[in-house]
Amino acid sequence: MQNQKVASILNRVADYLEMDGPDFRTKAYRRAAHTIETLSVDIADIKKQGKLEELPGIGKHIHAKIEEILDTGSLEYLENLKKEFPLDLDALMSVEGLGPKKIKLLYQELGIKNLDDLEKEAKRHHIRRLKGMGAKTEAKILQNLEFARKSTGRQLLGEVLPLSSLIKQRISALDLVEQVEIAGSIRRRKETVGDIDVLTVTQHPDEVMDFFNRMDLVEEVIVKGHSKSTVRLFNGMDADIRVFKEDDFGSAMVYFTGSRELNISLRKIAISQGMKLNEYGVFHDEKRLAGKTEVDVFQALGMDYIPPELRENTGEIEAAQEGKLPLLVDYGDIKGDLHIHTNWSDGKSSIMEMALEASQRDYEYLAITDHTCIPVARGMDENRLIKQMGEIDRVNHELEDITLLKGAEVNLDSYGNLDMPRDLLEELDIVIAAVHSDLRQDPEKMNERILRALENDYVDILAHPTGRKLKERKPYQLNIENLFSKARETETILEINSQPKRLDLKDMHVKMAVEYGCQLSVSTDSHHTHDLSFMELGVATARRGWAEKKDIVNTFSLKKLLKLIS
Repeated sequence: MQNQKVASILNRVADYLEMDGPDFRTKAYRRAAHTIETLSVDIADIKKQGKLEELPGIGKHIHAKIEEILDTGSLEYLENLKKEFPLDLDALMSVEGLGPKKIKLLYQELGIKNLDDLEKEAKRHHIRRLKGMGAKTEAKILQNLEFARKSTGRQLLGEVLPLSSLIKQRISALDLVEQVEIAGSIRRRKETVGDIDVLTVTQHPDEVMDFFNRMDLVEEVIVKGHSKSTVRLFNGMDADIRVFKEDDFGSAMVYFTGSRELNISLRKIAISQGMKLNEYGVFHDEKRLAGKTEVDVFQALGMDYIPPELRENTGEIEAAQEGKLPLLVDYGDIKGDLHIHTNWSDGKSSIMEMALEASQRDYEYLAITDHTCIPVARGMDENRLIKQMGEIDRVNHELEDITLLKGAEVNLDSYGNLDMPRDLLEELDIVIAAVHSDLRQDPEKMNERILRALENDYVDILAHPTGRKLKERKPYQLNIENLFSKARETETILEINSQPKRLDLKDMHVKMAVEYGCQLSVSTDSHHTHDLSFMELGVATARRGWAEKKDIVNTFSLKKLLKLIS
């Protein structure tokens, strides 16, 4: 499938067009990209059937652009835009507060092409002289530069995981391949990823290397060898493929899954026991003791198998040696999603469409939690929320396999007050509180604001608790210990938001919350039926935070959940 590549190119066109400010062209390319991203079939197959223009948001103009991408692998229109603005758009857009329009101004007025240029001009106080900028904007740019530098070069797990799965699927389909797995930080489900590591077992390495290097996802072959090749993919990310013997594969998976810190500790343990550990196995002198499976490798070192999500050398080795690893929440344990949006606010799908998709995932329940009162998110006022509650009743009468819960994502004002009256909140099954405004509030006031919300008897869940957006925005300056202590005291559920840009709470905070005894939910914050698949990312984050099934409230039955939040 080339869906991801086509959508990526269309989104990049929209970025460049937005330099003149958002208009109908920008929206058209974004809408087309979203349509293609959410397709369940290959866009190339739709082209062959001559049905591209039947897709929502695909008119004649963009239809021609998609055909060009599928036929040539690139888009001349985008290449011309890049020549007009020869700058590192990814890096510059990673600086919070900089959008395409400001980036164009910085380039045209100051010749800024990259982060180094940006830092130099900001320190010279040249940015504050530009129209619409000022000293405060300049200071914020300098403040956010360090965060942006750390983010540059890595991509979001949610963006890379589908691509790595596609690569695995294609290689698995080869009769020549006996085993294939994705290793590295993707397998550990790190929130951001630097590259893609593919491990295979085959008796025909040269043929597999040829196939890998010729994939239509590949922009450039960097290294081609007999047992290893490296390519650069269309999204700028490098991908490696390595070939191993069947007897080595388990040890190779341990080694190339990592983390580096875990591997160092495992090698030290092997040495302390008179053994040697490398990517080919566990050895005593020249005798191989293990290597075929990961379980064998860990057992040879005197410990239980460590799930990939835990392999960060943060206590899991000691727990594995003592037989005290947690029984992590499983991807199949989720019984419902407690945070989704429909077209009653800023979602793209109807209540019925979301319900049917959730039913396909064998969910027992789904909470409809559209925004209230936020203009930019088409938030509902009291009258519309009451009407929506009636619509949820109607859909519930039509459905047999799933129960819809009446909910709302209610905005917190600057003091922690909810923007809906109490008598209406009482009628809802579930109330989610969230910060959407005054995001850079004084830290002391932000902490007071959120703690006050947790003390509100009507609040069941605090959504995306730290407010971070990966590669875009830092979290609030919260006293995280106070947050967890208050959440435990008030029995307020803390959300693990599964949106690829959020994953909030993050893994280390999940672990802390579990240690505090807090209740957690894993929710997708979906705005389209396709987004319900983000649940995998949230569960992965929960697993990285050592969470068990008992810690996640939406692994409970509907009866148990309703009793909890009542």
